[in-house]
Amino acid sequence: MSNVGTWRQLLHWGPIVALSVIFYISIATINCTLMWWPVTSFGGAVNFIIFLTWITLTLYNYFQAAWKGPGFVPLGWMPNKPEARKCLQFCEACAGFKSPRSHHCRKCDRCVMKMDHHCPWINTCCGHFNHANFVWFLLFAPCGCVHAVFILIPSIYRALNFHYYYFYHQDEPLVQLDIFEFILTMFGIGLAIGVVIAVGMLFYLQMKSILKNETGIESWIIDKAEDRLREPEEGDFVYPYNLGYRRNFKEVFTWTGKPLSDGFTWNIVNGCDQYTLTIEQIKQKGEKRERTVQYVIMEGYSGYLFPFTKGLKVSCCIPCTDEPRISVKPGNKVWVTRWKRHWLYGTRLLTAEEKLVGTSKPRARGWFPRRCAKEVIDDNMNDKKAS
Repeated sequence: MSNVGTWRQLLHWGPIVALSVIFYISIATINCTLMWWPVTSFGGAVNFIIFLTWITLTLYNYFQAAWKGPGFVPLGWMPNKPEARKCLQFCEACAGFKSPRSHHCRKCDRCVMKMDHHCPWINTCCGHFNHANFVWFLLFAPCGCVHAVFILIPSIYRALNFHYYYFYHQDEPLVQLDIFEFILTMFGIGLAIGVVIAVGMLFYLQMKSILKNETGIESWIIDKAEDRLREPEEGDFVYPYNLGYRRNFKEVFTWTGKPLSDGFTWNIVNGCDQYTLTIEQIKQKGEKRERTVQYVIMEGYSGYLFPFTKGLKVSCCIPCTDEPRISVKPGNKVWVTRWKRHWLYGTRLLTAEEKLVGTSKPRARGWFPRRCAKEVIDDNMNDKKAS
């Protein structure tokens, strides 16, 4: 993603919404704080400084996570040792090999080092180099919102009981909110509570993964490995990066702010090597290719999210995922790897005309309506699986 590390990265709905929520809660809280607990008192000054600290730490780690980026594998990257190439996956989009623990992100259109997930709120991936800042952001944002809730709720109470405090507690500061300010403050309370619940839960999940030295993608790979290796002759799968929760924690959180690994070589447990997980991925993809079935497209589909022309059931039963939809035309051939009642997921191969014209994308992968395709019943054809 060429915009990572520049102000253009913020011109996206994710950062705009995230920063708007942060500033909205901050402004609403500061407005109430200055009325309820003025900074002219010692306690008010301490309270105000603490809240500003939460805001500063939240914004600092947010921008660090966004602009630092996860770390991308260089385009066309190849390992120094030629014999290592057979243990690594090749990325056609990046025209290079994937380093261990890296995955290709279709949103960033790059191979990401130790990719956990693509986060729309920072408009880039959460990965190797920005993982610590991202998790710190997930911690400080709820802390600031908890502080905000303890300011905003009493402020609403005092505003509703303004006359009582005016006549019987004249020595205490008054909180005055007009109807517009009252509505905005109530909305701020709702936002703050929502952030505490949603972001706090994400912080818990991220810390749980860090203490196991796993990413979200790797957890999925481990589950598939355990299912695949249930047969006795296959043996047990050993995850190579789980070094114990203390060492796992230190792999991400360091005093320098830089993770221990360079993104290409990793600390591993005894009995494993740098390619243990990658080799398991290759085996899983090999089994996936064996389950692949070829379909031929009989009816065109534009790739729209709600294809009403394909029927009400197809439009109402779209896959609950952020994976893309692909456009298909009659005569296209698609290798299908996943099936739903009304949708199929597969890889559309280039036609002869597209190959002659040339394109930067060797294939298109995504969902399309099942009614558009027909399975090819041909043993010779299905023996040849998509690469």
